[in-house]
Amino acid sequence: MQAEIVVIGTELLLGQIIDTNAAYLAQQLSNIGVDLYYKSTVGDNKGRIVEVLKLATGRSDIVITTGGIGPTLDDMTRESVAEVVGVPLELQPHLLEQIKHMMGSRYTENNARQAHIPAGALIIDKPVGTAPGFMAPTPRGGVVVSLPGVPSELRYLTERTVIPYLKERFTIAAVIVSRTLKCVGLTESSIDETLDDLITTGSNPTIGLLAQMQLGEIHVRLTAKATDEAAANILIAPLEAKVRE
Repeated sequence: MQAEIVVIGTELLLGQIIDTNAAYLAQQLSNIGVDLYYKSTVGDNKGRIVEVLKLATGRSDIVITTGGIGPTLDDMTRESVAEVVGVPLELQPHLLEQIKHMMGSRYTENNARQAHIPAGALIIDKPVGTAPGFMAPTPRGGVVVSLPGVPSELRYLTERTVIPYLKERFTIAAVIVSRTLKCVGLTESSIDETLDDLITTGSNPTIGLLAQMQLGEIHVRLTAKATDEAAANILIAPLEAKVRE
């Protein structure tokens, strides 16, 4: 089971805001044992969004997008996803009424854009905010999950709707567990050389190195995938013993 995250928004490419959504989504996917292989950031340009989504849906079972489902003309995620999965956008009258109720006197015709969803997509129930998320099936049997870019809204929907849906839809019953061993007084290159045979031959669990220069530490990350946390820890334990030795 392979996943991919596509972060949408020119403000991210300009460095005007920092992307915290992708890190959060990566943690959530790891918690249910889904392998995240790619993350892309693309600006508010329909041609480039479609290009990135075509690549993503062609190689990943689960593609999660964040941002670009607001009411303005530069919010292009809905039409881009619809084009990539090969369906038209459809007006959802109940969503339109919900948006009108939430906006009240602030409602404008631009807000109606948010009530158009790719045909056949599952609408994500959204009691907060005005940008409805959705989950659109792809031709190869996967799914594109489109979520708002507002972190609080994204987290609410991810935990209450998206993760339960993915676990049921793809019959996911696994976790990815990591254990970090912190080293002081050794260089990253010397640790890499010492652990060379374990790094090159390992598949599950695996070893990764991370230099935490501000702490004066080198972190050795041991990661295993298993049916539950206890099983993953059993896989990690003998490797940890070898690393410590």
